[in-house]
Amino acid sequence: LKGIMPSKNSMSKVDYFNPIIKEASSKFGISENLIKSIILTESAGNPKAISKAKAKGLMQLMDGTAKDMGVKNVWDPQQNIFGGTKYFSQMLKKYDGDVELALAAYNAGPGNVDKYNGIPPFDETQKYVKRVLGYLNHLEG
Repeated sequence: LKGIMPSKNSMSKVDYFNPIIKEASSKFGISENLIKSIILTESAGNPKAISKAKAKGLMQLMDGTAKDMGVKNVWDPQQNIFGGTKYFSQMLKKYDGDVELALAAYNAGPGNVDKYNGIPPFDETQKYVKRVLGYLNHLEG
């Protein structure tokens, strides 16, 4: 997990959203560094990011998830960060505080985590969990 470092460019993009991240952190009880690590992994701090699967914004919310989290405008950084953090906090509760399982569920969906009774054997999800934890390690180091 050592050696996974965000680029300076990505870091400065994410740092721009610090006031929102700080607010989301205190509202949902998720560490600022963990929120930043998810944003770095999901979008590298680009609020206009869109994935092949049509996940959108800083925390790459799918339309259904955004709607479930009360996000009206997925492109609004505050709504996106609050929606993503709220969803992650729900996954963390669902998996009794297990950060790795919560991250896997954030990436692959809780159905897959339950089906495989752990981190699913998908290459993308395995890399995703490692990358987020690597960034987290770097930020907290």
